[in-house]
Amino acid sequence: MNLHEYQSKVLFGEYGIPVPEGRIAATPAQALHAAEALGGEFWVVKAQVHAGGRGKAGGVKLARSLDEVEAYAAGMLGRRLVTHQSGPDGLPIDRVYVESGSDIERELYLSLLVDRSVERVAIIASAAGGMDIEEVARTTPEKIFTVTLNPAAGLLDHQSRRIGFGLGFDAAQSASLGRILANLVRLVHECDASLVEINPLIVTSAGRIVALDAKINVEDNALFRQQKLAAMRDPAQEDERERRAREHDLSYVSLDGNIACLVNGAGLAMATMDLIKLHGGEPANFLDVGGGATAENVEEAFNIILTNERVRTLLVNIFGGIVRCDLIAEGVIAAVRNTGVKLPVVVRLEGTNAKEGMELLANSGFDIIVASGLTDAATKVIEAAERAA
Repeated sequence: MNLHEYQSKVLFGEYGIPVPEGRIAATPAQALHAAEALGGEFWVVKAQVHAGGRGKAGGVKLARSLDEVEAYAAGMLGRRLVTHQSGPDGLPIDRVYVESGSDIERELYLSLLVDRSVERVAIIASAAGGMDIEEVARTTPEKIFTVTLNPAAGLLDHQSRRIGFGLGFDAAQSASLGRILANLVRLVHECDASLVEINPLIVTSAGRIVALDAKINVEDNALFRQQKLAAMRDPAQEDERERRAREHDLSYVSLDGNIACLVNGAGLAMATMDLIKLHGGEPANFLDVGGGATAENVEEAFNIILTNERVRTLLVNIFGGIVRCDLIAEGVIAAVRNTGVKLPVVVRLEGTNAKEGMELLANSGFDIIVASGLTDAATKVIEAAERAA
């Protein structure tokens, strides 16, 4: 689950991480009042969306007058911001964050994330921070360095000093950074964050280290113990199909292809998508109905899949271990009947009561394409997609 910048900065404040003062606004008038309350001579108006690259897309504006604050807010609110991370449809701007302007001397990059390859929290830093950090990572990766934390020892003093040295800090700044890092590590653990990113982390002309931006991702599987953070979820920033699937205990991720996949088990779902790609097709989604899939799950999965206008065919790939294939077949038949789906549907069943399930499909009276194996299923669904294109 992603948090907005303003929500992340509230957390930063609670954990003693320096941030500029700012106010949230949902209307141009509120933005104007926020700037008046903040005082000063210049402000930054930031679109609140769950995507990076806002600055290059016009979602971050520097205002030198109150009139400009109001005008920039009016130009953002109610629109959709398209960035390189948002997808072609962009994301809705329902709020802007009005922040006091900062006197920036240097821009740096700092993040903490869960490195699943080593099963530890890693701190990633670079003296070449700012909007072009992706380009830095691509062209000069040596400018980015990583420190991995031992889960038993946590952040050690020499690691903080190493990061401070790598960022070009003096002794006083390194000590300040050490306190910030310690608080960030505590935030990651206490808030079950999978990512905390500050880009840029700035040094002001007075030598202060300040988090000018803030991005926090919270691990979905830990939200049951993070009720305060779960209440911050903004459904408007999420894919509608993914949100709907989550409400029905389905795991769904939208992709860019035209072959919808309905599978039980995450591993089988990944293998199914790989096989489709191997044979020249493009998956439209990842959808795992779970090991205990029911007829109701299958029908709801159909309803979600069919809201994607790019889908040209649908592959149902079920391995019956806990779940019985005949019950899944009944769910497929009911879904085809109730949704009135006109797209080709390819079904492959294997495992418990697979034979009975295949017989039900064959005798259903619907034009359901039955596959005898994984390769056969991939081939048939790609052919069906090509015919329906």
